[in-house]
Amino acid sequence: MTATDRFTGFVDRAHAAGRLVVQPRMGFGELHRMRAGLAAVREADATTVGTVTLDSYTRCLDDATARRALREDPAGLNGFPLLAHGVPAVRALLQECSSAAFPVQIRHGTPRPLRLFRAMAETGADATEGGPVSYCLPYGRVPLAQAVAEWSAGCELLAARPVPPHIETFGGCMLGQLCPPSLLVALAVLEAMFFQEHGLRGISLSYAQQIHQGQDLEALAALRRLAGERLSTTHHIVLYTFMGVFPRTEDGSRRLLAESARLAVHGGAERLVVKTPAEAHRIPTVEENVAALEYAASVAARTPDGADGPRATSSGLYEEARTLVDATLETGRTIGECLVRAFALGVIDVPYCLHPDNANRARATIDARSMLGWSRAGGMPVTARGAAPVTARRLTELLTFNRRRFDSDVRRHPLRSAS
Repeated sequence: MTATDRFTGFVDRAHAAGRLVVQPRMGFGELHRMRAGLAAVREADATTVGTVTLDSYTRCLDDATARRALREDPAGLNGFPLLAHGVPAVRALLQECSSAAFPVQIRHGTPRPLRLFRAMAETGADATEGGPVSYCLPYGRVPLAQAVAEWSAGCELLAARPVPPHIETFGGCMLGQLCPPSLLVALAVLEAMFFQEHGLRGISLSYAQQIHQGQDLEALAALRRLAGERLSTTHHIVLYTFMGVFPRTEDGSRRLLAESARLAVHGGAERLVVKTPAEAHRIPTVEENVAALEYAASVAARTPDGADGPRATSSGLYEEARTLVDATLETGRTIGECLVRAFALGVIDVPYCLHPDNANRARATIDARSMLGWSRAGGMPVTARGAAPVTARRLTELLTFNRRRFDSDVRRHPLRSAS
């Protein structure tokens, strides 16, 4: 039997102790800044895991440009250039900063991860994330079949390690917003099944906070139920603070972050990936990341986990997500083949996603109850409620829904600083 990886073990112990694990999305170009960032997160007044987020050149496997940026303007990089630094330097960084009491996840964003996974394995990284769909469709024009092939090989490479690293599916965060929760749940489960099929045993399934707390609670319950039915591996649920257009005001951002922390507690998520009030304007500093982690942890600690919390909606979300999973699995023999075929047939169709392998016939909208739903089904086995066509002006309104909601709430109800 495969030994439990450090990341899985840490999250399991924290959950057993009643603590929510909080995590930043943080990456810096220079080794000393990355080291200082990890140390600050480790010492934060919260139960934390570390993050090394890679830069956009490395995500695109543009080694030459990453190396040039590292020489000429390392502070200008929007993440950590792992391949440019080289395996020995990164291995030394992780050996110094990570441990069973503070595991570190490498986040990357590439549809072609084989070279990165090979380097990650050699550095001894505790965890990584992504998926053949969620790191392909939103990030470029790499054919989905090619992404599936590379992810298959990469996952098998990681699975061959004496203790395979933990892996997190990013499918529950597809496009960050305007993706109805049933599809987010289905994609998270399908990517987790893909990881399991290729031998990985420590898995987490993501879901991104959307716009309606009751609907999000229903989605988290559906995700946990479907994962329990379809996975034989150890797994947990990770919630992301809203990934769309963030509030412009600091207080509005803090209100949104606080709502995500409460959602994590009420929805039973074991881990929360946070955003900071700086997100609407620029890449946050180490200090801003730590402040967001500590604030989210303090809100979670004050949130009662019981029957007195908000209620989940009852909209048939689990049944719709299960139908999408089942319809996908009917299209092929392996999970990877099923994913490619399902997109080709339009059985899975991500609204507003322009990737050539996505049908882009389905549409979503926000209804009068402030819930996300299907306005046009395309070829998907879902029920569309029907709505007027989404114009450019209406799309902008939909995309800025949470920003306007939380900023206007602030103007009516100013938020006191956290104690």
